Amino acid sequence: MEKNYTIYMRKMHYYETDQMGIIHHSNYIRLFEEARLAMMDKEGLNYASIEEMGIIIPVMWVECRYLLPLYYNDSVSVHTCITKFDGIKMELAYEIYKDGSPELCTSGHTGHCFLDKNMKPFRMKKFYPALYNKLKELTEEKNFKEKITNK
Repeated sequence: MEKNYTIYMRKMHYYETDQMGIIHHSNYIRLFEEARLAMMDKEGLNYASIEEMGIIIPVMWVECRYLLPLYYNDSVSVHTCITKFDGIKMELAYEIYKDGSPELCTSGHTGHCFLDKNMKPFRMKKFYPALYNKLKELTEEKNFKEKITNK
Protein backbone atom coordinates (compact mmCIF):
# COMPACT_ATOMS: atom_id res chain seq x y z
CA MET A 1 0.00 0.00 0.00
CA GLU A 2 1.05 3.59 -0.45
CA LYS A 3 3.03 5.28 2.30
CA ASN A 4 0.18 7.59 3.33
CA TYR A 5 -1.99 5.24 5.34
CA THR A 6 -3.26 4.97 8.87
CA ILE A 7 -2.56 1.87 10.95
CA TYR A 8 -5.24 0.41 13.21
CA MET A 9 -4.10 -2.37 15.53
CA ARG A 10 -5.98 -4.92 17.56
CA LYS A 11 -6.05 -8.53 18.73
CA MET A 12 -8.46 -11.07 17.23
CA HIS A 13 -11.04 -12.50 19.65
CA TYR A 14 -12.16 -16.07 20.18
CA TYR A 15 -15.79 -15.27 19.35
CA GLU A 16 -14.68 -14.15 15.87
CA THR A 17 -13.55 -17.66 14.90
CA ASP A 18 -15.54 -20.24 12.97
CA GLN A 19 -15.74 -24.02 13.29
CA MET A 20 -12.41 -24.38 11.44
CA GLY A 21 -10.66 -22.26 14.08
CA ILE A 22 -9.98 -19.33 11.79
CA ILE A 23 -11.47 -15.85 11.83
CA HIS A 24 -14.86 -15.99 10.12
CA HIS A 25 -14.95 -14.17 6.79
CA SER A 26 -17.63 -11.69 7.92
CA ASN A 27 -15.35 -10.30 10.63
CA TYR A 28 -12.88 -8.90 8.08
CA ILE A 29 -15.56 -6.44 6.98
CA ARG A 30 -15.91 -5.37 10.62
CA LEU A 31 -12.14 -4.86 10.77
CA PHE A 32 -12.40 -2.61 7.71
CA GLU A 33 -15.09 -0.53 9.44
CA GLU A 34 -13.13 -0.29 12.69
CA ALA A 35 -10.03 0.78 10.76
CA ARG A 36 -11.99 3.31 8.68
CA LEU A 37 -13.48 4.95 11.77
CA ALA A 38 -10.08 4.97 13.53
CA MET A 39 -8.52 6.63 10.46
CA MET A 40 -11.24 9.28 10.39
CA ASP A 41 -10.80 9.95 14.12
CA LYS A 42 -7.04 10.27 13.71
CA GLU A 43 -7.59 12.83 10.96
CA GLY A 44 -10.04 14.84 13.06
CA LEU A 45 -13.11 13.56 11.23
CA ASN A 46 -15.10 11.95 14.03
CA TYR A 47 -17.97 9.98 12.52
CA ALA A 48 -20.42 10.90 15.29
CA SER A 49 -19.69 14.59 14.68
CA ILE A 50 -20.26 14.12 10.95
CA GLU A 51 -23.60 12.46 11.68
CA GLU A 52 -24.52 15.38 13.96
CA MET A 53 -23.97 17.63 10.92
CA GLY A 54 -26.74 15.64 9.19
CA ILE A 55 -24.40 13.62 6.98
CA ILE A 56 -24.44 9.85 6.63
CA ILE A 57 -21.81 7.79 4.82
CA PRO A 58 -23.34 4.45 3.82
CA VAL A 59 -21.29 1.61 2.37
CA MET A 60 -22.19 1.06 -1.28
CA TRP A 61 -19.94 -1.92 -1.95
CA VAL A 62 -17.21 -4.05 -0.36
CA GLU A 63 -14.47 -6.15 -1.88
CA CYS A 64 -12.35 -8.49 0.26
CA ARG A 65 -9.60 -10.92 -0.74
CA TYR A 66 -8.65 -13.51 1.85
CA LEU A 67 -5.00 -14.41 1.26
CA LEU A 68 -3.81 -15.91 4.56
CA PRO A 69 -6.01 -16.89 7.51
CA LEU A 70 -6.14 -15.05 10.80
CA TYR A 71 -6.57 -16.93 14.08
CA TYR A 72 -7.75 -16.29 17.62
CA ASN A 73 -5.28 -14.13 19.56
CA ASP A 74 -3.44 -12.91 16.43
CA SER A 75 -2.40 -9.29 16.75
CA VAL A 76 -3.10 -7.55 13.47
CA SER A 77 -2.58 -4.17 11.87
CA VAL A 78 -4.98 -2.80 9.29
CA HIS A 79 -3.45 -0.26 6.91
CA THR A 80 -6.13 2.09 5.59
CA CYS A 81 -6.19 5.00 3.14
CA ILE A 82 -8.62 6.99 1.04
CA THR A 83 -8.00 6.21 -2.62
CA LYS A 84 -10.75 8.28 -4.29
CA PHE A 85 -12.94 11.19 -3.27
CA ASP A 86 -15.05 13.50 -5.44
CA GLY A 87 -17.37 15.14 -2.91
CA ILE A 88 -20.16 12.62 -3.47
CA LYS A 89 -18.36 9.27 -3.35
CA MET A 90 -15.31 7.99 -1.50
CA GLU A 91 -13.28 4.79 -1.81
CA LEU A 92 -10.85 3.31 0.69
CA ALA A 93 -8.24 0.56 0.52
CA TYR A 94 -7.32 -1.82 3.34
CA GLU A 95 -4.48 -4.25 3.95
CA ILE A 96 -4.34 -6.57 6.97
CA TYR A 97 -1.08 -7.96 8.33
CA LYS A 98 -0.23 -10.12 11.32
CA ASP A 99 2.05 -8.14 13.59
CA GLY A 100 5.68 -8.96 12.96
CA SER A 101 5.02 -10.38 9.48
CA PRO A 102 5.44 -8.63 6.12
CA GLU A 103 3.01 -11.07 4.48
CA LEU A 104 -0.29 -9.59 3.40
CA CYS A 105 -3.18 -11.59 4.91
CA THR A 106 -6.16 -9.71 3.51
CA SER A 107 -6.74 -6.85 1.08
CA GLY A 108 -9.93 -5.00 0.39
CA HIS A 109 -11.75 -1.90 -0.74
CA THR A 110 -14.96 -0.18 0.24
CA GLY A 111 -17.07 2.36 -1.62
CA HIS A 112 -19.16 4.97 0.16
CA CYS A 113 -21.40 7.89 -0.68
CA PHE A 114 -22.35 10.99 1.28
CA LEU A 115 -26.05 11.61 1.88
CA ASP A 116 -28.15 13.97 3.94
CA LYS A 117 -30.66 12.75 6.55
CA ASN A 118 -33.25 12.35 3.78
CA MET A 119 -30.94 9.90 1.97
CA LYS A 120 -30.28 12.44 -0.79
CA PRO A 121 -26.88 13.42 -2.20
CA PHE A 122 -25.78 17.01 -1.64
CA ARG A 123 -22.99 19.37 -2.67
CA MET A 124 -20.44 18.87 0.06
CA LYS A 125 -18.08 21.45 -1.40
CA LYS A 126 -20.82 24.09 -1.13
CA PHE A 127 -22.45 23.18 2.20
CA TYR A 128 -19.51 21.65 4.12
CA PRO A 129 -16.34 23.10 2.57
CA ALA A 130 -14.08 22.28 5.54
CA LEU A 131 -15.05 18.60 5.43
CA TYR A 132 -14.71 18.54 1.63
CA ASN A 133 -11.27 20.15 1.75
CA LYS A 134 -10.00 17.78 4.45
CA LEU A 135 -11.12 14.67 2.55
CA LYS A 136 -9.73 16.07 -0.70
CA GLU A 137 -6.43 16.84 1.03
CA LEU A 138 -6.16 13.29 2.40
CA THR A 139 -6.81 11.86 -1.07
CA GLU A 140 -4.36 14.22 -2.78
CA GLU A 141 -1.62 13.46 -0.22
CA LYS A 142 -2.04 9.78 -1.02
CA ASN A 143 -1.98 10.38 -4.79
CA PHE A 144 1.07 12.65 -4.50
CA LYS A 145 3.02 10.07 -2.50
CA GLU A 146 1.93 7.34 -4.93
CA LYS A 147 3.27 9.34 -7.88
CA ILE A 148 6.60 9.89 -6.12
CA THR A 149 7.05 6.20 -5.22
CA ASN A 150 6.09 5.03 -8.73
CA LYS A 151 8.79 7.10 -10.48
